[in-house]
Amino acid sequence: MKLILNVLWLVLSGFWLAIGYVVAGIVCCILIITIPFGIASFRIAGYALWPFGRTTVQRHDSGVGSAIGNVIWIIFAGWWLALGHIVTGIALCVTIIGIPFGIANFKMIPISLMPLGRDIVLTDEPFAPR
Repeated sequence: MKLILNVLWLVLSGFWLAIGYVVAGIVCCILIITIPFGIASFRIAGYALWPFGRTTVQRHDSGVGSAIGNVIWIIFAGWWLALGHIVTGIALCVTIIGIPFGIANFKMIPISLMPLGRDIVLTDEPFAPR
């Protein structure tokens, strides 16, 4: 079932959202000081491309650096990516078949706003690293 959902997601919205994250990652990697943001963006691009069967968890060892980095990320790239999720989610919710995918888009908004200090884990793992 996850495979079918992921393929439909890829066709309907995952490809375009992943391109947005990759572009943000490339821009962040061009500017030397924002390479950690670029790495986080590439990680989330993979999650945006194939989200079903995976989830995000808060890392408990992340500190003040992640919080400050998330504020900087929101200002420069996060709100653009969150806006992409909102627009795509609304467009998908127009159709009955797209409603679950629209809801999945809305669930990805927090990670698009605050990617630092989070890990992407499989949902099959009962005790995912936190």
